[in-house]
Amino acid sequence: MPVIKILPHAEYCPEGAEITAPAGTSICEALLDNKINIEHACDMSCACTTCHVIVRQGLESLNDAEEEEEDLLDRAWGLTPQSRLSCQAILAQKDLVVEIPKYTINHAKENH
Repeated sequence: MPVIKILPHAEYCPEGAEITAPAGTSICEALLDNKINIEHACDMSCACTTCHVIVRQGLESLNDAEEEEEDLLDRAWGLTPQSRLSCQAILAQKDLVVEIPKYTINHAKENH
């Protein structure tokens, strides 16, 4: 199973984390399954940008972003060339290093 290294984030995982998840799982599902409660206001339906992550290593192993995801990413805070919506980024067999941006464009937090 691929290992996902999550860089430290003050709110979601202050110490950082290393988790595993089976190939075919989205990054968002993997984080949530491992008690890293990343925002996902649209319930992973590719309708917002609250689950935006930056894939620092392993980006090329993920599925390609579809046009709908790319259009949404244009509105994400802190967009980089390595940005993905974690609900749409599907794990392959390669390890990843992921950064959760400090902010989202969401004005109110959802309690999921």
